Amino acid sequence: MTGVNSSPAEPAAPRPPRRRVHTRARILSAAGELFLSAGYARTSIEDICAAAGYTRGAFYSNFATKEDLLLALFDEQAADRMAELERLAAAAEQLGPEERARRLVEALLRVEPAETGWILLFLEFRLLAARTPELAERVAAHDRAVTAAVAALLERGLPELVPPGAEAGQAAEVILAAREGLLARTAAGGPAAAQLLNAAMAVLAGLLG
Repeated sequence: MTGVNSSPAEPAAPRPPRRRVHTRARILSAAGELFLSAGYARTSIEDICAAAGYTRGAFYSNFATKEDLLLALFDEQAADRMAELERLAAAAEQLGPEERARRLVEALLRVEPAETGWILLFLEFRLLAARTPELAERVAAHDRAVTAAVAALLERGLPELVPPGAEAGQAAEVILAAREGLLARTAAGGPAAAQLLNAAMAVLAGLLG
């Protein structure tokens, strides 16, 4: 015996047909617009299908439930945010520690106008999930995945955001929780929201710089 597995290699998993990928993308896009304008609870699967131009069969061939679809949207948003932080970390490598910390904290806490609707949507879903154990676990799983991704980023390129004596995972949990709380408090905008955001950035940058 040579020790080499002589059995044929398992075939690679087939890629989804391009048409199905396009269908899924259109459903996600239509659902995102409806969720942001009307809210999660007031948007039905029928509404999403009508807006996307597909049947319920097309919906269920891509998503098991409306919750699955929304969590897929949240995953997309989290991936986009992580990519932005990766770019920022790379661009800030040449800065001094204090300026680097200030810019990174600002990027983590800053609220772009386009994000406001997503903030409200996530808060709506989190409150709904808190009353449903199955949904609560799915939100918790999403939180764990995002926390792990942020922790990996901290370890790899943002050591300034991990205080002495803390682990990257702990820092990621606190940063994300603080961000969500601040976003909830500042979602309405206005002078008070700007004042709170500036205060939070000054305090956190001072602690981490």
